[in-house]
Amino acid sequence: MDRHEHARLDALQRDPYPHYARAREAEGLTFVPELDAWLVARDADVREVLRRPEAFSSANVLRPDVLPGPTVLAEMGRGFGGRPVVVSSDGAQHQRLRAPIVHGLSPARVAAIVPYAVERATALIDAFAESGSADLMAQFALELPGQVIGRLVGLDPADVPLAVHGGYRAEQLLFRPMDEPGQLAAARDVVAMQHLLDTYVRERHARPQDDLCTSLIGALAAGGESPGAELTLDERHEMVAHLQNFLLAGHLTTSALIGSTVLHLLHHRAQWELLCEKPELIPSAVEEAARYDSPIQGFRRITTRPVMLSGTELPIGAVVFVAYGSANRDPSRHERPDVFDITRPPARHLAFGYGVHGCPGSSLAREQLRVALELLTARLPGLRLAEDRPVVMRPTMIHRSPEELPVLW
Repeated sequence: MDRHEHARLDALQRDPYPHYARAREAEGLTFVPELDAWLVARDADVREVLRRPEAFSSANVLRPDVLPGPTVLAEMGRGFGGRPVVVSSDGAQHQRLRAPIVHGLSPARVAAIVPYAVERATALIDAFAESGSADLMAQFALELPGQVIGRLVGLDPADVPLAVHGGYRAEQLLFRPMDEPGQLAAARDVVAMQHLLDTYVRERHARPQDDLCTSLIGALAAGGESPGAELTLDERHEMVAHLQNFLLAGHLTTSALIGSTVLHLLHHRAQWELLCEKPELIPSAVEEAARYDSPIQGFRRITTRPVMLSGTELPIGAVVFVAYGSANRDPSRHERPDVFDITRPPARHLAFGYGVHGCPGSSLAREQLRVALELLTARLPGLRLAEDRPVVMRPTMIHRSPEELPVLW
């Protein structure tokens, strides 16, 4: 990918919505060279793809935008993982990998973690409340979900920053075009995180605790419930891959959702003021923010057979980009879809996916955003965007959020 291709991809990723609108109005599917995929943009078509995992495989979901070179691959070989995870698997394997995640994110477990989320969110706001200004991405949105997901997994709070940073670097390695030195530096950070997670896997196998790491071992490792039996190297690789994926998805998706929600509320000032006056609107604000600017804009799928979709013939092996973010702006599903309106009547959006690959952590993400909005509106009702520092969106189709969110009060 040369610098001109980089520039075109960056422009699309920073603001994909004009591309979506053209694709929704076009006949059939539109091929987008920047994504190297057919863009599935209409709500009905997105739902059809997600209803047919046997025809549209998830095997290529985590395909890097830029394939690493030999030096980077050698560095990655020093780590753990590299096994199928829940987001990139199909059929029986997907069900096997998903089951312990669903159990670990049960309504009871989510409810039990909410007081901790409130405690941590309060502490984060306490740290900057008297200063009159903050970068809400760095000082809040990127901090809270990592601490919450670390608690669920069973990480020592002192280890959360390394795990969170490694997850962020894994995302960069997968979804950001970088030169080889940049890839190599990211790979080293990812490997450090993987070795940390492997330590937890081995410790929890030897001394089980009431946390998600222990639950995953018990559910997925053949000898997981027999502390006397050593985990095999392959089992350790699988556990680390699964934990890495869970941390990355559980942390960065929610961080993106919190950051984008606050951005759009402050950008639409009347909406922020209405929310401060009527906190009972917070649940509907959560749903509208998720619909309006979905943190996961979409995922790739690959066809396992010849398929006809929206009048376009796709051969076996065709790559499609299933754009949740576009479906959520489809006027055939949502009235006035480009208007941000927290009083909008509830409607089923696709911000957290649909079907067998629907996000199992959606309730946890919603709860953290609810907590964030309750505390921010109550404690900092005068919050406003810093006019001298324009907000720029991160160039990515996954975990879409502001790069920085400078605010004043």
